[in-house]
Amino acid sequence: MKDSLIYYSVGALLYCPANNRNIASAIISQRFGSRFSLALCLEDTINDNYVEEAENILLYSLNTIYKASKTKKFYIPKIFIRVRNPVQITGLTERMGDALEILTGYIAPKFSFKNADNYISAVENVNKEYKEYKDKIYLMPIFESPDIINLQNRYNILYGLKTKLDAVEELVLNIRVGGNDLSHMFGLRRHASEPIHNMKPVSNILTDIFTVFGMDYIVSGPVWEYYNGDGWDMGLEEEIKQDLLCGFIGKTVIHPKQIPVLNDTLKVPVSDLNDAKSILNWDKNSSSLVSGSIARERMNEYKTHSNWALKIILLAEYYGVK
Repeated sequence: MKDSLIYYSVGALLYCPANNRNIASAIISQRFGSRFSLALCLEDTINDNYVEEAENILLYSLNTIYKASKTKKFYIPKIFIRVRNPVQITGLTERMGDALEILTGYIAPKFSFKNADNYISAVENVNKEYKEYKDKIYLMPIFESPDIINLQNRYNILYGLKTKLDAVEELVLNIRVGGNDLSHMFGLRRHASEPIHNMKPVSNILTDIFTVFGMDYIVSGPVWEYYNGDGWDMGLEEEIKQDLLCGFIGKTVIHPKQIPVLNDTLKVPVSDLNDAKSILNWDKNSSSLVSGSIARERMNEYKTHSNWALKIILLAEYYGVK
């Protein structure tokens, strides 16, 4: 299980088309607050005929943010680029110049056996080539391709991809899941009152992804489409609670209004934090490794709750306590 804060800190990953000419000024003016990450997308949000233009705008945005950071203090989120293919990783890194300093990593959409080796190789290569300029350039693969629908192949595919990613585990910041792409294959779409975990064909796939990766990686929750209308925020809060119950941490968001809802829901209940501290501070030489909780509401057992406790401590450190 991951035991470093950085893996838990991607949190609310705000998606933005890479050709958005206003994103640099929004970041510099801290329009979205100071507790989110940013994904600049070159894939589905960009027309095939405008990819080169979007790349140029993206590089301009990164350089604008980087230069402003040298003269002004403001929150710089973890910044990721969602590329179309592994070749873009190499090309964009080469062209980035000093702005590489503020790039956290790359997002690999529709991660599959067809492209896994090339994505992994591209990220390994830029880490080797630019090591003196950047400590790490991370990879975040997205599991959303049609090949994981088929039950006969799903487990072999997921475990096969895990074997590939395990070879560069220190470079894999999160595993991400494509809720909308998976729903699309079944012709499904949830309303604001319907968490994705109630859509069994899709939630079964998400559960399988977490089962394969969840013990070794942080797996993020799927995107939430709603940002207006009756009950959108309550629906998002409920889905995040179910995400957490099923092991998913963080979420792709598509509107800034979703960020505070996610951050608030990720705060740790004080009772959980107290119990987590008690569990991790347990006297290992004690004759008993089980006792009532701090509030005398439930049982705490060192051997069975220590992984949970570590996760709670890290979440509390980054998102706070409620």
